Amino acid sequence: MSLFRKLFGGKTPDSEEKAPNEGRSKYMPEIKLPVDERFTINFKANGGKFLYCENIEEVYNSFENILEENDWVDKKVFLLDNRLKDLFKGFDLTPTKKTSESTYFFTTCEHLISDDGSLLISSKQIAEKKLKELPANFVVYATTSQLVENIGEGLKGIKNNNKSKIPTNITTIKHFKTTGDKDFLTYGSSSKNLYLLLLEDL
Repeated sequence: MSLFRKLFGGKTPDSEEKAPNEGRSKYMPEIKLPVDERFTINFKANGGKFLYCENIEEVYNSFENILEENDWVDKKVFLLDNRLKDLFKGFDLTPTKKTSESTYFFTTCEHLISDDGSLLISSKQIAEKKLKELPANFVVYATTSQLVENIGEGLKGIKNNNKSKIPTNITTIKHFKTTGDKDFLTYGSSSKNLYLLLLEDL
């Protein structure tokens, strides 16, 4: 995942090398960008807010900043994942299982899809709820090892990781724009104001 370090870890003499396509014929096939780089570009194009973290302390700092910036510190959070509850116990969160009472949804995901910058989720994260039933604000905690090329690879990963019982309600979240930012391309979709806390674990 050297791309993330290049993007967020400051410039080095090596990072200023020439673009790989420079001097190539326009008839030659395009060089395919690495999985992490493609995901970053597509995710941001979808309107997502991306926070890359090199360690868990940076994750905690970024999460605290999100809560303060949005005035969510004392607000109720829709939280179904007990592992997240334990990992973020220092934040004294006020979890609820009622979406109507919550200000934001704090969750994990199954995979990060590089080809379209979407997040693959299942009943492990959202139970049997539909996307439109969930809060408009999402904070998603994920790791770089969850990056995959495409949805097919993500579905294969879900199957391999859950051999005893495959989760249901598998879907993707792709539009991360607030209501005011919607255009005809996102009409009818469940757009979410989404923050991604991405921890480097490779």
